[in-house]
Amino acid sequence: MTSYKSKVVWKGEHWGHLYCSNGTDMPFSAPAALHGHPNVMTPEDAFVGALNMCVQMMFLWAAERFKVNLVSYECEAEGFVREFIDQTSAFERVILRPRIVARGSDARRVEQALKSAQKYSLVAQSIRSEVRVEPEIAIQKG
Repeated sequence: MTSYKSKVVWKGEHWGHLYCSNGTDMPFSAPAALHGHPNVMTPEDAFVGALNMCVQMMFLWAAERFKVNLVSYECEAEGFVREFIDQTSAFERVILRPRIVARGSDARRVEQALKSAQKYSLVAQSIRSEVRVEPEIAIQKG
């Protein structure tokens, strides 16, 4: 079984610092609207970003297997949070909007690779929020 580790350290006020086992580290805060600091990573940004990054990495893996001649991949992700009456909240859904350009492939292969990416994404399979993919696919000739 694979294991991933991280450590967070409180740095005063609404500041924290994240240390990842791969050597990455960064400051973080609560969102500015929740008494945090602007222009810094938040847990909410990290959640949406982790899903977006994982699906992209799995798409690259699947595109190689489906022989997609990838020209570009860019994806905007948007997470929607539902607030509950008891003051709790949860991400209800995350929409991924990838813009994919491929050369010489048919759109069906790109769509198959994208479906495989979502199926095999560790992060997508680990969350209870709905994950919706709304792709924009362009195929270039030759």
